[in-house]
Amino acid sequence: MAFFTSLYSGSSGNCSVVRCEGKYLLIDMGKSCRTTLNALKEMGLTVADMQGILVTHEHSDHIQGLRVFLKHYNVPVYGCSATLDNLLDMELVPPAAELIAIEGRPEEIGGFVVEAFPTSHDVPCCGYRIRTPDGGVMAIATDLGVLTPQVHQALAGVKLAALESNYDRNCLMMGSYPYHLKRRIQSDRGHLDNAECAAKVLELLQDGCEKIALCHLSRENNTPELALATVREAILCAGLVPGENVVIQAQKRNEPSDWMEF
Repeated sequence: MAFFTSLYSGSSGNCSVVRCEGKYLLIDMGKSCRTTLNALKEMGLTVADMQGILVTHEHSDHIQGLRVFLKHYNVPVYGCSATLDNLLDMELVPPAAELIAIEGRPEEIGGFVVEAFPTSHDVPCCGYRIRTPDGGVMAIATDLGVLTPQVHQALAGVKLAALESNYDRNCLMMGSYPYHLKRRIQSDRGHLDNAECAAKVLELLQDGCEKIALCHLSRENNTPELALATVREAILCAGLVPGENVVIQAQKRNEPSDWMEF
C-alpha cells in the first residue's frame, strides 16, 4: 500500500511524504530541520528510511530546513538543474550535498519512479509524478500560476493528486496585500486559486482520480473551509458526491495531516 501526507503545508512552509513498503520520499523542507524531524517522528518515520528529497524550487517556504538537515544526514536531493544550481550558488545547501538533476527523464529512487515536470512560477519550479514500488501513481503540483499542458499531462491518470489551492480571489482582492503582490499572486507565474483548482479537480475525477489533497493554502487569503467548499460545490454541480466518488482533504498548515492511501 502507498500513502501520501504533508508534514506541514501553506505559505509558511511545505513538506510532503510519499510512503510505500517501509520507505519514503520527502518533497521539500520548508520549515526548520528540527520542526521537520519532530513531524517525521510524530508520523513514525525515521531518516534511515528516507530514500531522497525532491525539491520543487528555491523559495524559502520549500527549502528553509534543507541546509541544516544535510549537514547531519547524507540524503540525496533531486530537482531540476536550474534549482539545484541556484541552491549551490546561494549556499542554501552544503557544498558536499549530493544533488541529482532529474528533469526530462524518469529516475528510480529506492523503488520509486519519479518524473519531474515544469510548473509556471516566478523562479524555475517543478512538480513530481511518482510511481510507488507497488504500482500506485500520484502527482504533486504546487506553486503554479496556470495549468500548462505539461501539468495537465503529468496529472493525467493519477490515483491521488496533491494540488495547490492557494487563495480565494475575493479574500485576496479585499485583503491588505499591496497591489503589486496581488498582481504577482494572480499572474500566470504566481499561484492557483480555489476556483481554478476546483475546475482541474473535475477533470481529474473524469480521468479516474480518486483522492485530492489541497495544498499550499495561503494563511492570509484562504481558509481550509473556503478551499474545501469551492471544490465540493464544483463536484456536486457535476453530479458527484464528495466522500463517495472522491475523497478530498485540505492539508494542515502547521502539523501533519492524516495519511491518504492510494
